[in-house]
Amino acid sequence: MAEINIKKGLKKYKEAKKIILGGNMLLSKRPEMFLPDRWPSYFKRSKGILVEDLDDNKYIDMICAVGTNILGYSNPIVDNEVMKAIKKGIMSTLNSYEEVELTKKLLSLHKWAGMAKYCRSGGEANALAIRIARSAAKNGKVAICGYHGWHDWYLAANFKKNKLGNHLLPGLKTLGVNKKLKNTTFTFDYNNIEQLLKLIKEKNIGVVKMEVARNNLPNVNFLREVRKICNKFKIILIFDECTTGFRRCNGGMHLITGVEPDILMLGKALGNGYAITAVIGKKNVMIKAEESFISSTFWTERIGFVAANKTLEIFDKIKPWEKISKYGRYINYQWNKIAQENNLEIKISGYESITSFSFQNKLNQYFKTYITQEMLKQKYLSSNQIYLNIYHNKNIVDKYIKSLNKIFHDLGKIKSKKEILEKLNSPVSHSSFKRLND
Repeated sequence: MAEINIKKGLKKYKEAKKIILGGNMLLSKRPEMFLPDRWPSYFKRSKGILVEDLDDNKYIDMICAVGTNILGYSNPIVDNEVMKAIKKGIMSTLNSYEEVELTKKLLSLHKWAGMAKYCRSGGEANALAIRIARSAAKNGKVAICGYHGWHDWYLAANFKKNKLGNHLLPGLKTLGVNKKLKNTTFTFDYNNIEQLLKLIKEKNIGVVKMEVARNNLPNVNFLREVRKICNKFKIILIFDECTTGFRRCNGGMHLITGVEPDILMLGKALGNGYAITAVIGKKNVMIKAEESFISSTFWTERIGFVAANKTLEIFDKIKPWEKISKYGRYINYQWNKIAQENNLEIKISGYESITSFSFQNKLNQYFKTYITQEMLKQKYLSSNQIYLNIYHNKNIVDKYIKSLNKIFHDLGKIKSKKEILEKLNSPVSHSSFKRLND
């Protein structure tokens, strides 16, 4: 199948590389992560799961903005509510009353919590949660398990032997991070209670911060043990659910485990694409940060609160996590089926609504790049990972699997690096976050 025309997108990204640090704002959206020198890079329009690029190509999006739009791109109900708010004004000397309404909704979903604070991105929410936790903790040393943003407090873990290699990316540099933060943040692995206990005793940990789920659904017994340990040693426990929130239940995924944190972060899906993240927590913990300084002008802007309120209203009515989980399970079944039919061994990771696969051979990254290349020709934005939204139905999934099966058939015949390189029209893609792919 012939290459598609993406000249305008390629030209624009070449410009961007010269004048924008890193080329863009998000590592997960860099063309190099998908198909270097062949990825369309920019969009003009998006609706549901359809994306139109600068060269007027229309794609079915299987990546879906790394999880921000459970209700689909440009959801008309959410967008109409935002447009009404824009007409009334989104900023003034006074505050947006919608933040009070949003807080009541989130605290109603999370009965254990008593206070909230809002910001605009996951990285901000992580830094905010750490500031609050350290305000209430016996000391400021942090034990982490998972991906928690880009701020100095987190990257400081890499001052010792690339400790974030199992949590983010191997070989991550700490250039620009204050070296005085060394020995303030330490990593532990999911399901490894002994490792966490050792850290707590040896490093005098005051805060434990972790993702509720990483490569699979939550391990309830593990989370219970973490909670018990934090209670015993009077440690503040933070659950980072910027990604997992609203993808399996109405609220944080921890709700299905019965394990309650002291502080919780929710983001991505909360505003269905509009910038809003929430940090909620137990009142006796949150109130300690009143003595700290946490403030930002654009945290008061109205749009995020309006979008989140309407998104939660829709969530309550249609329960989208049921549909996206259902089709995630169906995709996993089909992935396994076509892999076996084509003599390929794959490993499936994640949980139903955010799911991925990797090839169990040394050519995994090359195979992944080839999939992206060939699916792009068929007008799919696709890799080895899928973030589902409510517009992924059986018809869409079946067509996607049919296209992928033909590519798996080609890959099943590949025996060497030389053979796959001959099929690639671009350099191999860069390694992505390991969180859901290890």
